Amino acid sequence: MNDVATFEQHRPLLFSIAYRMLGGVAEAEDMVQETFLRWCRGAGEEIKSAKSLLTTIITRLCIDHLKSARHQREHYVGVWLPEPLLKSDDDDPARAAELADSLTNAFMLLVETLSPVERAVFLLREVFDYDFSEVSRIVGKSEANCRQMAVRAREHLAARRPRFQTDPDHAAQLLSRFLQARNQGDTSALLNLLTEDATVYSDGGGVVTAARSPLRGAGRVARFFININRLYQRMHAELQLRPATINAEPGLLVFRNGELEQSMTFEFADDRIHAIYIVRNPDKLKHLRKEIEL
Repeated sequence: MNDVATFEQHRPLLFSIAYRMLGGVAEAEDMVQETFLRWCRGAGEEIKSAKSLLTTIITRLCIDHLKSARHQREHYVGVWLPEPLLKSDDDDPARAAELADSLTNAFMLLVETLSPVERAVFLLREVFDYDFSEVSRIVGKSEANCRQMAVRAREHLAARRPRFQTDPDHAAQLLSRFLQARNQGDTSALLNLLTEDATVYSDGGGVVTAARSPLRGAGRVARFFININRLYQRMHAELQLRPATINAEPGLLVFRNGELEQSMTFEFADDRIHAIYIVRNPDKLKHLRKEIEL
């Protein structure tokens, strides 16, 4: 049996690749576990590079999984968002900081528009810095083909990728002002905190109530949150909001009557809120509930 300690050394990398490929924590963990089983079954094989072999196994597993799950993704009810990730997916703080941008909801949604193989090529090259010769071997395509896919993917994503970053302390201040304005039902204050093209993405997965399509425009977003807050007040719901870093961005865990009901992640641009990502699908919150209990 291949060395378990060697596998564990590469586990953070494997999860990082799988999560960005699939957008799901449970799915990524399943891919890591299957990679471990295949690693263990490879006893006696000559291995030049454990990292290379393990990356190849998990990447191909993810590609196959995406292909088999295509029908499910295409028929997902409402807006699809990645499962919220609380902790860093890398044990090395410096490396985690480098990878943070590729964890954001905006980035993950853009990657979702690529085909499985294009996604693998783009992530391995642009995020994890593999050279094209190795990317070619991992995905089983020619090096020239991989270069073409990477260029197409880069061009496809470049025009749509957010270009703004907000200081964490300033982001916390904006978030606090947003919550205050929402709680007070102050439409004018909310409008001043939102970009004109502010958008809300809400993922209920067809299981719980959520907007079936993105809500765009500062006016619609402001009314949405004020109406939701009024609804909670009429229900006499006891809400608890816990600040958290979710997918490397400022966020909130929202508890209603002590139960985790949703996660919210905020994206900022020009010192205003540009996008809000709300995950309400209970299946996508299961892992968070387990982490919170721990």
